Amino acid sequence: MTAADPILAAGCVLWRRMPYGGGGTQIAVIFRPKWRDWSHPKGKLKRGEDPRAGALREVLEETGMTCELGIELSSVRYEVQGRPKVVRYWAAEATGGWFEPNREVTRLLWLSPTAARARLTRTRDKELLDAFLTARKGA
Repeated sequence: MTAADPILAAGCVLWRRMPYGGGGTQIAVIFRPKWRDWSHPKGKLKRGEDPRAGALREVLEETGMTCELGIELSSVRYEVQGRPKVVRYWAAEATGGWFEPNREVTRLLWLSPTAARARLTRTRDKELLDAFLTARKGA
């Protein structure tokens, strides 16, 4: 591995049906104190790890939630300390679990799509949410 090799990561736009009727959708957003940001759950892949398995693992580690992967969303590319990073994302419906604050993630909020978009720190995460919402409308 060289400095030019991209850091490979995977994550999800984690969603659930509103628990109290109405049939709406809630989006999970997490607060990462190290970066002081609100984002979607994601993380680096382990050596040789399948990206889908990595996305499921990262969601579980960061949110305590199990989930079922849906459609693959667009990949996000950016630099971290001068090195390229590629994050593959999936839409993922939460199927169970319980959040407990941990070293990496201290808060998880379930928000309406509008509130989630307003809470997300980075433009790329907002664009990813928009892509998820567009895909959900077409489903």
